[in-house]
Amino acid sequence: MSSLFPGSARSAPGLPSLPTPPSGWPIGSYGTYEEAQRAVDHLADNDFPVQEVTIVGVDLMLVERVTGRLNWARVLGSGALSGGWLGLFIGLVISILTVQNPWFGPVLVVLAAGIVFGMVSAAITYASMRGRRDFSSSSQVVAGRYDVLSQPKHAEQARDMLARLAMGNQASQQ
Repeated sequence: MSSLFPGSARSAPGLPSLPTPPSGWPIGSYGTYEEAQRAVDHLADNDFPVQEVTIVGVDLMLVERVTGRLNWARVLGSGALSGGWLGLFIGLVISILTVQNPWFGPVLVVLAAGIVFGMVSAAITYASMRGRRDFSSSSQVVAGRYDVLSQPKHAEQARDMLARLAMGNQASQQ
């Protein structure tokens, strides 16, 4: 089982683990997570003890990408869809737990109730915003760069391996 804060030690049984800064020496710095991952894959493919490697995102930023404009039709449609899924799920659970024939009657009733509930709750939420956020978006945390760290006893070996990888990539691009 993996911990939420790997590498942190518990001070006493029952107390939560606290986040700790990463340790190790820098062995590479990359502009994208994919490049950092490729570097660690290269180390793993060459029998390097990768359990001593850490990828650290530096200069974190929250990026919110706008996906569209909101209007009443879109809000009510989305509310109906999410309420419908919830109603369908609850209706199927009820139909499994009861021995009623036909079973689809309760499913349809709860499905319809879910659609109405979803539309009403979406409408209340949208109306309460009073036009302050008339767009939909998705957010993610990204880093400005990704540093790869290794424990000191293997750092020089890792730097050499990553330098050979970089030299191989440069030769193949020419």
